[in-house]
Amino acid sequence: MTTYAASTVRSSSAFWRPAAAAAVVAAAATTAVAAVAHAAGVSLAIEGQQIPLAGFAQLTLIFAAIGILLAAALRKWAGNPRTVFVRTTIALTALSLVPDVFVNAAVETKLTLMLTHLVAAAIVIPVVAARLARRGE
Repeated sequence: MTTYAASTVRSSSAFWRPAAAAAVVAAAATTAVAAVAHAAGVSLAIEGQQIPLAGFAQLTLIFAAIGILLAAALRKWAGNPRTVFVRTTIALTALSLVPDVFVNAAVETKLTLMLTHLVAAAIVIPVVAARLARRGE
């Protein structure tokens, strides 16, 4: 029983720690993208309301956490959690771009917002997916 418990703890930390680290890196990266864009003269305003740089980090962390929780659920219930996770998160990332197309903002603002979504996904999805395996692997 000790062996099972120890392997479960190792397996659990091998999933959660890198996933959490990826979320933090993604939050920093999206904030950096927004900061660089803003420094280059891109307005980060939607309908006249400026998006604070911290908002990029906050939303990235929130949505990364949702993705990580999805992955944790898939680890338990999906026969092939990696495939389901990747397909689902790619579809959700694509869907996340749709509001940016229609938001009342300058084109460069819309493109910056879309880029932050893609940057976050490019960081979080591969790290989390790499920790998901077929049942029995």
